[in-house]
Amino acid sequence: MVKQRVIPVIEKNDLLLLKRSLQSHIGKKVRLTSKKGRKKAVVRQGIIESTYPSIFIIRLDNPSPEDCENRRVSFSYTDVLTKSVEIVVYKPTKAQS
Repeated sequence: MVKQRVIPVIEKNDLLLLKRSLQSHIGKKVRLTSKKGRKKAVVRQGIIESTYPSIFIIRLDNPSPEDCENRRVSFSYTDVLTKSVEIVVYKPTKAQS
């Protein structure tokens, strides 16, 4: 008996749901975790600035020294769907409400 490997398929519906979700969180603070290789990940914080048909833009709160010129970073929606980038939206505190 041959074992079959199941490969998850990204559907158009998933993409639409992700885009709508990010659009509803424009202006909110998020934490991004970008996978940069085998055991390396970069964690950043910022605010969702805008969304476009293929990408979304995050304005970084405190860019690292290597990002001194880049206060804004962009990611594609497929980065999130393929889990290359993880996004966590912070809940607003009472002071922010």
